[in-house]
Amino acid sequence: MSKSSPKGPASEANASSASSPEALAQGVDEDVIEANRRLFTGWQWWLFGIAAVLYSTFHLVSLNVYPLETWSFRIVHICGALVLGYGLYAGTRFADDNIPASSRGLRLFGYLLLLPALYALLQVVLMQQTMAGGAMRIDPSVEAWHFGLPLIAATGIAILLSWATRHARNGLSAPDLVLMVCALASAGYLLVMYNSPLRMSTGTPFAPMGISYAAIAGSLLILELTRRVAGLALVIIAAVFLTYVFAGPYLPGFLGYPGLSVGRFFSQVYTDAGILGPTTAVSSTYIILFIIFAAFLQASKVGDYFVNFAFACAGRARGGPAKVAIFASGLMGMINGTSAGNVVSTGSLTIPLMKKVGYPARSAGAIEAAASTGGQIMPPIMGAGAFIMAEITGIPYTEIAIAAIIPSILYFASVYFMVDFEAAQKGMRGMRKDEIPLFSKLIKQVYLFAPIIILIVALFMGYSVIRAGTLATASAAVVSWISPNKMGIRAILKAMELASTMAIQIIAVCACAGIIVGVISLTGVGARFSSLLLGLAGVSQLLALFFAMCISILLGMGMPTTAAYAVAASVVAPGLIDIGIQPLIAHFFVFYFAVVSAITPPVALASYAASGISGANAMQTSVTSFKIGLAAYIVPFMFFYSPGILMEGSWIQILRVGVTATLGIVLLAASVQAWFFGHINGLIRLVLLAGAICMIYGGMISDLAGIAIGGAIFLMQRSKGAGGNGATASS
Repeated sequence: MSKSSPKGPASEANASSASSPEALAQGVDEDVIEANRRLFTGWQWWLFGIAAVLYSTFHLVSLNVYPLETWSFRIVHICGALVLGYGLYAGTRFADDNIPASSRGLRLFGYLLLLPALYALLQVVLMQQTMAGGAMRIDPSVEAWHFGLPLIAATGIAILLSWATRHARNGLSAPDLVLMVCALASAGYLLVMYNSPLRMSTGTPFAPMGISYAAIAGSLLILELTRRVAGLALVIIAAVFLTYVFAGPYLPGFLGYPGLSVGRFFSQVYTDAGILGPTTAVSSTYIILFIIFAAFLQASKVGDYFVNFAFACAGRARGGPAKVAIFASGLMGMINGTSAGNVVSTGSLTIPLMKKVGYPARSAGAIEAAASTGGQIMPPIMGAGAFIMAEITGIPYTEIAIAAIIPSILYFASVYFMVDFEAAQKGMRGMRKDEIPLFSKLIKQVYLFAPIIILIVALFMGYSVIRAGTLATASAAVVSWISPNKMGIRAILKAMELASTMAIQIIAVCACAGIIVGVISLTGVGARFSSLLLGLAGVSQLLALFFAMCISILLGMGMPTTAAYAVAASVVAPGLIDIGIQPLIAHFFVFYFAVVSAITPPVALASYAASGISGANAMQTSVTSFKIGLAAYIVPFMFFYSPGILMEGSWIQILRVGVTATLGIVLLAASVQAWFFGHINGLIRLVLLAGAICMIYGGMISDLAGIAIGGAIFLMQRSKGAGGNGATASS
């Protein structure tokens, strides 16, 4: 869901009230306006509003009523995001009182760039007519001088100019208008050629050079939009991979390869081997559909209800706001699919409240970051990760969602006990009854959970993901009619507009990840990485897994979860499969480490977002969130040593592994927080850590050893009289 701007503790005004507040969370569902987002007025507001509604409608109709040819659908999907993205997001800071608008001459030059861009678009129309008239291909000189070179020149110069052109926030700059036209020209040419027999020539010497020209312009457009909406991290990684395409022949060792020409590479990268491949396949179907679903939930204010419900359930427990953050942030993170964005939306409420009951600023931010990140691994939606995994592996979605149940329980149990033990150690209180909403009032609106329940039931009844998602979206509108926030026609249109705006970032990120996937598949670097893992596995499989973990985290640093997993799945997962690991285990292993890169120092997007709200040092918050989410770095190794964690094996094996691993997670939290039915010293912490590792490992003998260690220390702590105020259960 969308992010909201930070606000202070919502409960302070009610602290002295004799009655509970009706609602503690308000504005969780409000849309945030990013620093480089334009705020249109007048006819421009109407124009982009209508375009956004039509974009969402196009996907709903194409997915449910009138399907398009696959490549054509994905090209339109990316093109629409590019047009909306360049219309809504500026390439630099806006002009204000301190920064004057760019000079008239610079703006005039921007408008002059419209001439080559419009000329290239006109040529696309003429080419379409030529091909429709029976021509087998276009004259190469026409493609080069009348389409390709004007298009690439206009795109490149307009991108550079957009970095220097400052304008008012309510206006559209000339360079961005040029980029919108270039997006239409690039996509238009690809649609013409990919709907002709020439589509089969991609990647061969017979491919029209115009495809390469359109792909170069399209790639530049995707990279620049990604920079605007997701930052530089993914763009830099994509640039490194693109550089490798042409520098590879000059590199030594296993990184070297024969090389690809510019024409051959770019004639293939804008196909299903790259940009139109698995990442865009998922963003154009499952992700866009669930973003529309999230937008409908947001329009009906379900986010506010989720958070208030969490406060009513867990607010009075010791360290209550922290436990609320675990519940609410995990639930919302599962739906909205972005760790950092979810931190801003729910953390703006929970972080100040955590600080109020006694958590240090760094702990408050770290707890929110860890909980929001955990939403990406919570079934059934898993922040769209489950759908990408299903697309890449061919494993049924329902099987992936079921396999994710125990690992997600272990992660959230770890975060919960980390939070609870810290609260016990520091003697924190929960929130007072008059500070939280009444459960008896909120339970009357429990029907607001119906859309999510309908989604889960439909998926496990055998409905396709698209049908189930559409049904859940429709049910969100229907359920709102019996809630205080009824969705009429205006609210539905607003939700459709909001969905398109929310989708821009993830579509750009998936398309950019597609460039990286294309490089990996076309250069064979993935196979060379697999051979490296095979060599390490010959020494030790644990060493190979550790190396794979480091690469997955490194690739994911600074990147949104979806892109991080897509890239890691292309580079690392095939190598793990080659050393004998089952595909489901290999992809879950990679997925978990791609997710936790959001809380892994030194580049931890979720932790940095939380530190901005808590006021703590960003690096301290990152280190603390790493500690709180420690289980997520251990659980993936359990996939390999105890496949029962992923629901593989008999029910007795699965139950034993699940129970003992959960107990091991409790001992791990106790060791980290130095609390187990009372304060514990360094030696006992080490013993507890050994017991935790024994039970997490999952062998029968090691489980018994871990239980013996935990039981012995429990009895020792109780004999000291520490049990009365040190129970692990929440008070």
